[in-house]
Amino acid sequence: TTENNKLCNWMYCENFKEEFRQIIKFEPPLYKQRYQFVKDLVEKYKPKKVADLGCADCSLLWMLKFCSCIEVLAGLDICANVMKEKMHTLSPLPVDYLQPSERSLTVTLHHGSVAHKDPCMLGFDLVTCIELIEHLEESELKKFPEVVFGFMAPSIVVISTPNSEFNCLLPRVMLYRHPDHKFEWSQAEFQSWALETARCYDYSVEFTGVGHPPTGMEKVGFCTQIGVFFRKYPQSAESVQSEKPMEAVYKTVFKAVYPSLKDEKYLQNAVISEVIFTAQIIKHRLMSKRQEYSDDPERKPKFQLSMDCFSEYLGKVVVEKNMEPFVSGNEVYIPLRTIFSFPKVNRLCGTFEKLCKLIAGKVTLSSDGSAVMFNIEHENEEN
Repeated sequence: TTENNKLCNWMYCENFKEEFRQIIKFEPPLYKQRYQFVKDLVEKYKPKKVADLGCADCSLLWMLKFCSCIEVLAGLDICANVMKEKMHTLSPLPVDYLQPSERSLTVTLHHGSVAHKDPCMLGFDLVTCIELIEHLEESELKKFPEVVFGFMAPSIVVISTPNSEFNCLLPRVMLYRHPDHKFEWSQAEFQSWALETARCYDYSVEFTGVGHPPTGMEKVGFCTQIGVFFRKYPQSAESVQSEKPMEAVYKTVFKAVYPSLKDEKYLQNAVISEVIFTAQIIKHRLMSKRQEYSDDPERKPKFQLSMDCFSEYLGKVVVEKNMEPFVSGNEVYIPLRTIFSFPKVNRLCGTFEKLCKLIAGKVTLSSDGSAVMFNIEHENEEN
């Protein structure tokens, strides 16, 4: 029976506990190992939308916001004050506005219970429940599978929870590891619950964990046990719609939309900056060449070393595509076709037509709109 198994495990631990209790130390710390497990899973399966249930101080969400595949992050917790203490760490930094990412990213925090359904939690690829279920009351735990696996129905669910069999090796742990824990399961208890949940909602489940036991104590298992659930069949739109509540029950306490090149405003700013930067470098090279030819032929041209690679590439572009910049009076003309040929400008715009559209009215162009134009009258006076 379960009680007999617990007694046998406790007696097994009693024979070793004095030897091991003084040396149990996890490196990295156990919470970091749990977060790294989730991050590794994200890097493997590339989910675009991730929700962390029981997100607490948002530490996991902060780590996941740097994963380039994620476009939507959501956190849910029953304690709004805990979230609010650290939610500022999820806000964009000045560098995010100076150098917008190519991906979009929206981070939202909700105040509510995992025992309640809310339409804002639909459509996620991955849902994480790290050290959550042991904090649930019995009534909440009964509703939890239907909310997560039945209603939310993500492709992957990760659930971690303490392994009670490991507790005998932890100093100062008499019953549970935290005073708010309502229960702590053995390996058999967690696996029984997880297998039954997976069966009811058409998921498969794999068991693993973090926090290895000491050599000679492998029987107690991982300190933190983890179940990774995979949905067997795609969820139909009809089933989602039929389950969808009409009203939201969660309260949104935080939302951050990161600047992205998918936003036309940020894309336009990036393109304008890159076009002007590229044109300035081309102009500099052109003027340096003119100075070289106008000076003593035996005088060695003074070029900046940082221009060498750029100049070599520009030469190829001009020769191959016949789009040479030129000077007319006090004005320098850099053909847009030449600028568009440079990799970063090309990647940002995609098409020449889009380049023209994005810089229209924002960059000084020739009368026919085919070239960026610089007036060098003042530069000539200074020279």
